[in-house]
Amino acid sequence: MRAIQFSRFGGPEVLEGVEAPDPVPGPGELLLTVEAAGVNYADTLVVDGSYAVAESLPRIPGSEVVGRTEDGRRVLARVANGYAELAVAKESAVIAIPDALDAGQALALLMQGLTAWHLLTSAARLQPGETVVVHAAGGGVGSLAVQLAGIFGAGRVLAQASTPEKRELALKLGADAVAEYPLAERADVILDATGGELFERALSSLADFGRLVTYGDARGEGLPPVDPARLLRLNAAVVGFWLRPTLARPGAVSGPLAEMLRLVTEGRLRPVTSPPYALGEARRAFEDLRGRRTTGKVLLVP
Repeated sequence: MRAIQFSRFGGPEVLEGVEAPDPVPGPGELLLTVEAAGVNYADTLVVDGSYAVAESLPRIPGSEVVGRTEDGRRVLARVANGYAELAVAKESAVIAIPDALDAGQALALLMQGLTAWHLLTSAARLQPGETVVVHAAGGGVGSLAVQLAGIFGAGRVLAQASTPEKRELALKLGADAVAEYPLAERADVILDATGGELFERALSSLADFGRLVTYGDARGEGLPPVDPARLLRLNAAVVGFWLRPTLARPGAVSGPLAEMLRLVTEGRLRPVTSPPYALGEARRAFEDLRGRRTTGKVLLVP
């Protein structure tokens, strides 16, 4: 089978197309013919070696695919080696999806949709009527978080994004306004995967009992140290979130995914996708993702 592999840690340049052996499913596993594989920012961290979990080399990256089982079922699945024509998934890690559902929209709901869902419900514990600020609102997580915040009852949703086009997209998706720091009114919840100076501005903009949820450092500037004494003065909290351990919690995957799929079919949730990249264009997909030139979900198509 054709696949994308890396044999050393580094940037997009370490990705190479290879002919790899077809995977063989074990007990409780399914062989999938891959229709599309999702590309996440976390994949770039796995490849450059900075991800929190050590990985052996050589390795085929990719944690999510839409594919077909050997008996013809179309499924959305969590996998370990998704950048390939074939992948293996545990039966417990697949969910059936209709043929009419766009593969990119389905993939947007898995890692990024679950991230947005749990950022708002599990980490921020959003309450009805609260004001939410979403950083990187034109990205895969951010574009879904803007919509879900409104669905979950936020009183006001503000969007921060890196370009005028992404800010306009966030407004079309339901954001009430663009977030400009310092905020005119302090926010109850701020979702940040950017780090650096933006994290600092957000922390200074929290309302009483506000929650700044940090889930990444996309700018690579590092997360500023947080002084507990400052949190006392602000009467606010900084909450860290990582999806990986969250996925192991009972009910953390199937319930939210089923609800998001229902919202998509009802037209209430609109996953945004970038134009797909061919499997052999994985390097360019990484370059565009890290350069913040993509909008919404990024995917590779074998």
